Amino acid sequence: MFTAIDHSYQIPFDGNFSLSDFPTLDKTNYTKKDYKKRLKAKQKELDDLQQALYANNQYSVLLVFQAMDAAGKDSTIRAVLKGINPAGCQVYSFKQPSKEELDHDFLWRSAKSLPERGRIGVFNRSYYEEVLVVKVHPQYLQAQNLPDLPDFDDKAAMDTFWQQRYESILDHEKHLALNGTIVLKFFLNVSQKEQHRRFLSRIENPKKNWKFSPSDLKESQHWDKYQAAYQQMLVKTSKPWAPWYAIPADNKETMRLMVCDIIKQSLETLHLPYPSLNKEIASKLDEYKSQLIFD
Repeated sequence: MFTAIDHSYQIPFDGNFSLSDFPTLDKTNYTKKDYKKRLKAKQKELDDLQQALYANNQYSVLLVFQAMDAAGKDSTIRAVLKGINPAGCQVYSFKQPSKEELDHDFLWRSAKSLPERGRIGVFNRSYYEEVLVVKVHPQYLQAQNLPDLPDFDDKAAMDTFWQQRYESILDHEKHLALNGTIVLKFFLNVSQKEQHRRFLSRIENPKKNWKFSPSDLKESQHWDKYQAAYQQMLVKTSKPWAPWYAIPADNKETMRLMVCDIIKQSLETLHLPYPSLNKEIASKLDEYKSQLIFD
């Protein structure tokens, strides 16, 4: 099992923290030129590590991104993975579940999208929606046809229900980790003020109009409920084998650098060696080389 990176924005594994104590803005400022230089260097290092990951073929990597709307999930995924061999990455976005997905358990649709050994898988939203948006809107559970669904007004019964979902997620991630999947989870921690500023940008810029949805603004009205759901989720599910990071998201540049650096450092702890040729082939390399050289 891999060792999680010590980072100032890592969620404590003992659950002793308050999300309100985690900043949404990192004070580090980079010039545009410096930011591009730093990000390009990290992208190159990630590319090298991904090639070693693929050649080694023992581990896979799962990157989970969760956030409020307009926090920058899409742009961060694009920035972090830019320059990496597309054949070595798999990106999945999980939106409203289909009828087929609702006819399975809540982990099914993501489980069938997990990365193979040697590859980096990215979940843009994930099974964590089941303890976030579904927790804020428990009526969505009615479409899942679950047996013995508690009364939504019975707080004790619903608390037990959510705890069971946390336990299912923990068991799932522990199983992945024990079988060679490095699970890294990023909560992009944006402020409501910055979220609204980005909504305004989407409305005022014709090229960004397509990104705006009235439903996003409607969900923002449940801000406090979402923050409480995130707090509980982070408390219950940040573990050494699948750590959460609450990354300040009000500044997209520093956010991208932080995410890229955490992934890089985590992969470096694996000390991935390239495979060695078997002795018979290795002993004949000079012979094979001579066959390839023309006089």
